[in-house]
Amino acid sequence: MLRELLIPRRIVMMAIAVGLLVLCAIYGRWEWLLVEKYQKLALTGIWNTLTLLILTMAIGMLLAIPLGLAQAVGPWWLARPAQAFCGLIRGTPLLLQLFLLYYGLGSLFPSIEGIRESIFWPILRDAWYYAVLGLSLSVAGYEGEVMRGAFKGVPRGQLEASTAMGMPRFTMFRRIWLPQAIQRVLPTLGGETVLQLKATPLVAMITVTDIYAVSSRVRAETLIVYEPLLALALVYLCITGVIVLLFRWYENRVPKRR
Repeated sequence: MLRELLIPRRIVMMAIAVGLLVLCAIYGRWEWLLVEKYQKLALTGIWNTLTLLILTMAIGMLLAIPLGLAQAVGPWWLARPAQAFCGLIRGTPLLLQLFLLYYGLGSLFPSIEGIRESIFWPILRDAWYYAVLGLSLSVAGYEGEVMRGAFKGVPRGQLEASTAMGMPRFTMFRRIWLPQAIQRVLPTLGGETVLQLKATPLVAMITVTDIYAVSSRVRAETLIVYEPLLALALVYLCITGVIVLLFRWYENRVPKRR
């Protein structure tokens, strides 16, 4: 590990990074960090970003597994809609999807008679739920295609052997097929989680307060341009580092295929 860090080009890059940090600390305008209002907003933004990331990845993967399974072994009347859904999600920008959900679908509900007086109105008018829905569908569309390949990549001999032993199909899926498919997509899943983190700033476009929205508000109110962006980049770098370490730790705990 130490030898890898002592490579000349990495030493130069670390020296440049340290120099930039020192210059930013000395000459930057960081007094806004001491303002209590912005501290509370930053904590709220980080919490919302992490909540969106964890929640949408979990929901998206729960949707991606049946989507991938339907494409891998399902009948045509399940495989074709799953393929169409994944193609639609992957072929259109995420920002467009969020706009269609919030400004398109969301604008239709108020015109329905009695919807404002119903128990569903607090949910239907809140941009947070549209952000969760849009990001979750995005994960499902991309990971559904990944899971399709993972399910097909599991050796057929293992599945046939479990069937020959009389193992119920659901038990075979739970104990053999799904665990091996998840194991195959772990490196890809880690990268997709990082990409999902980078996609969360788009929810600021539909009025959800994430950490990016907080940075934009600080810049607008203080007229300080670069320092909030640098702090924002540092927050994303820290979260990305934690994600990478967690996935590497989990990958090392999973038994390797032989």
